[in-house]
Amino acid sequence: MPSELVSAIVLLILVTDPFGNVPLAVTAMRGVPRERRVRVIVRECLIAYAVLLAFLVGGRAFLALMQLSEASLSIAGGVILFLIALRMVFAHRDGVFGETGADEPFIVPLAIPAIAGPSALATVMLLASRSPGSMGTLVVAVSIAMLVSVVVLAAADRVQRVIGERGVVAMERLMGLVLTALAVEMLLSGIRTFVLQLER
Repeated sequence: MPSELVSAIVLLILVTDPFGNVPLAVTAMRGVPRERRVRVIVRECLIAYAVLLAFLVGGRAFLALMQLSEASLSIAGGVILFLIALRMVFAHRDGVFGETGADEPFIVPLAIPAIAGPSALATVMLLASRSPGSMGTLVVAVSIAMLVSVVVLAAADRVQRVIGERGVVAMERLMGLVLTALAVEMLLSGIRTFVLQLER
């Protein structure tokens, strides 16, 4: 498996944060009958997948339309990732993405912003702008990352029972630490690109 594909898959799994979303999925599904839960999870993941693919394919056109540079996207994505990573490392009472309602989730909060949140959207746009010739590889990476989300979130009840609430929190904090490093790298990359543009 090419290193570029592996790197993209790992990054996308971190920003979509399936294990960190387990408590959110359990809470959001509380009012949903057990026999419907897997179908709802699959539906929400498909919506998130469609949104991510739209930003992956149309990201460059969107950047051009909004007159945004790769450096600004890299810095903005790094800031968003960093803020979300901080909420993952230092637990917040409303969770990583804020409060959730008691009804059956539809688009919000699971599809957006839990799975296809600002950090994931910024990440796919950044990956597409950096590697325009690797669109096939990026589509595969997004597909694999979403498949991981489907499998983990469909088994959310069992995952939480097996590793316990403390285990979920520990895993989320570990992912938060890795995501913090990725956010800093993204910020530094954007700043480096901006400085090089100033020197020309």
